[in-house]
Amino acid sequence: MNASPDRPPAVILAGGRSSRMGSDKAALLLGGRPLLSRIIDRLAPQAAGVGINSNIIARLDFAPGIAVFADTVPGHAGPMAGVLSAMRHAAACFPAASHVVTVPTDTPFVPRDLVERFQRALTEPAQIAVACSAGIMHPVSALWPISLADELEHWLPTDEKRRVRSFIESHSMAAVDFPLIDTTEGSVDPFFNINTPADLETAERWLPLIEDMER
Repeated sequence: MNASPDRPPAVILAGGRSSRMGSDKAALLLGGRPLLSRIIDRLAPQAAGVGINSNIIARLDFAPGIAVFADTVPGHAGPMAGVLSAMRHAAACFPAASHVVTVPTDTPFVPRDLVERFQRALTEPAQIAVACSAGIMHPVSALWPISLADELEHWLPTDEKRRVRSFIESHSMAAVDFPLIDTTEGSVDPFFNINTPADLETAERWLPLIEDMER
């Protein structure tokens, strides 16, 4: 498959341990639908294709056409291992693509103009575009040059904490600010992430308000 210049591939990173949730976050239901399904629906119109990086999931019954692939490095090496896998997947399956988008599996309200705004922010081919909102960086939600794959693979064993921010800040970066989502009951961060059962309850409350606002 070939990515058009204005539609890079996207990968949802679902390779974490979900320790604070107590169960696999990728299997959660939000509003009666799989969390992954909701994120796919938001990303698919923006991307040349959507894949899932997971060390647990083998396939998606609700989306059989979606590619699922594990980390390319062993040992649950953190989100940057997922980013590396996303780069390798994009290079293999979308040879025309120069970049790949990643988002975490626990952000159900990811902006519908994420890719467009990332790409508008780029000023050079090797730049990383990173999402920000309300003054906070969301480093796993980013547009990555695929050309960084070999460098990232060599970096992973050298950074003890494998911090996403550390790798990003050692490169040219474009911080892309996204506005909060205004609803009838207050504002919601578009990168609100579900880490705990309490967060899932909060997302359930926000979901119908956001859906009403987007209609």
